[in-house]
Amino acid sequence: MGLTVHLLGSPRVDRSDGVAYQVRSRKSWALLACLVLSERPPTRGGLAGLLYAEADDPLRALRWGLAEIRRCLGVDVDGDPVRLRLPPGAVVDVDVLRHGSWATAVDLPGLGAELLDGLAVRGAPAFESWLLSERRRIAAAAEAILHEAALGRLAAGDLVTARGLAVRAAAMNPLDENHQALVIRLYRLAGDNRAAREQYAAVTELFEKELGVAPGIAVEAALREPRRQRDTVADDASLEAIVESGAAAVAAGSVETGVRSLRTAVRLADRATSARWRLAARLRLAEALIHSLRGMDEEGLATLHEADRIARAAGDRAAAARARAEIGYVDFLRARYDRADRWLGDALDLAGGSPAITARVTTYLGSVASDRAAYPRATTHLDRAIRLAREAGDARTEAYASSMLGRAHLLTGELQPAAARLDDAIRIAERDHWLAFLPWPQALRGEVHLASADPAAAARILRQAFARACQIGDPCWEGMAARSLALVAEAAGDPGRAFDLLADARTRSNRLADPYVWLDAHILDAQCELGRRHGHPDVRVWADALGRLASRTGMREMTVRALRHSDGPGDHAAAAVLACEIDNPLLRIR
Repeated sequence: MGLTVHLLGSPRVDRSDGVAYQVRSRKSWALLACLVLSERPPTRGGLAGLLYAEADDPLRALRWGLAEIRRCLGVDVDGDPVRLRLPPGAVVDVDVLRHGSWATAVDLPGLGAELLDGLAVRGAPAFESWLLSERRRIAAAAEAILHEAALGRLAAGDLVTARGLAVRAAAMNPLDENHQALVIRLYRLAGDNRAAREQYAAVTELFEKELGVAPGIAVEAALREPRRQRDTVADDASLEAIVESGAAAVAAGSVETGVRSLRTAVRLADRATSARWRLAARLRLAEALIHSLRGMDEEGLATLHEADRIARAAGDRAAAARARAEIGYVDFLRARYDRADRWLGDALDLAGGSPAITARVTTYLGSVASDRAAYPRATTHLDRAIRLAREAGDARTEAYASSMLGRAHLLTGELQPAAARLDDAIRIAERDHWLAFLPWPQALRGEVHLASADPAAAARILRQAFARACQIGDPCWEGMAARSLALVAEAAGDPGRAFDLLADARTRSNRLADPYVWLDAHILDAQCELGRRHGHPDVRVWADALGRLASRTGMREMTVRALRHSDGPGDHAAAAVLACEIDNPLLRIR
């Protein structure tokens, strides 16, 4: 039996066997959505509390809803926890949106429509809180697919289709600088300079009106994007010299000079017959744009999509793995976790067991899992990444994986292993002279000191981390260190300074178009925590902002925290249901 479940827009079910029975109860549609979208099979008690708490017999009402779903889908749905067993080949549009390829997801008939559009459930405030969160997450997933599809079509040279998709993404979220930069860049690549300037002017006016700021470096760079042109043909020796000199300049700290050389190498390599240098130039350029030249992730992402397409055509699995790993990394930073998981999973399959590539991919997978509060999975990935990085002699990946493992331990209250892993990260980074990375593990180590009731030690390492981050000019590291210093200030009895530091931390961490989105949620959570303790009047504003951000991105623990910081009807009940899905003992402490 062919089975298609549509939850985007007005819900319906299509069956190839001709059965036309449709779910009649709104709560049964709501129940089906819960079963499809839950991270793990929900318990009967949790579902009954979420949807049927006001019924005379909640569990009986739940059984009736499950029976209706069973009749409509013609499948088994039973047990405790409740498992929905769909037949092979069944299609659920929200699953395709979250986990499918962009080429498939972009053709979904409900793409851009609201989850369970028009469905309102009375007498279930906890479900209303859950549904609001899920609608935000699904809307963000649609937005991510449109942006990814635009980059995919750009890589294929289809500028017209790419522009149409990019415009749709920008319409869904006009204040996303990366969406607007992509639209402008596509106009420029097509030679439509007038449209590019008009779009830039409209974006500038919008940002000034809504945010009180000018567009950042990503939009500015898009307006300067040159139309693709033909250069003279360079031989392999010349291409090698340009690529290596550009990479060396980046490594030496002359990032902009190196990036200019690598852009030239990409243009020249496109005239060459060998895919080797087309790939090498793009991978080096993307790495520099993403990891060294802040604010330029969007150009780096487009370059990676081109590299992936070239690698697949050439049958170069290792290069495709590297490209997909870095695409997944950018999606991780942007909190597009479903997309990150897909790209990283593909990269792992293509890596062929290479310790170096696998170490990097599993580091990113562990980081994604940690952001999503899937802590056991995060620990497994990061432990493996550390072992593989040592095997490959990749000190920087080992340091990064150690820092993320230390963070996972810190977030779950395991202070001794957190301290050990963060000390490892600091020691490895110092030994490898990776000074630009040090503020991150230092800031986390400061929080371990603070949680261990040693504010003096915390203050010492955090002041060093903040000073180094400011010297480097890294917005994420500055924001993280400032957040931690705020906690030190509160511990010292100065909540006023703590609130000032937290506000400054958000400003610093979000000043470019490629922030680490989880960090913004982490700072907002601290504002809410301190605000509730000290009766700050802006707690509700911060909690609403955290709720919007966490629900859009699927940060499960942050969603629970936002609901607990809020006082809306059903928020605390919804938080209790969601908290049961998360393996963090600290989350059970109220």
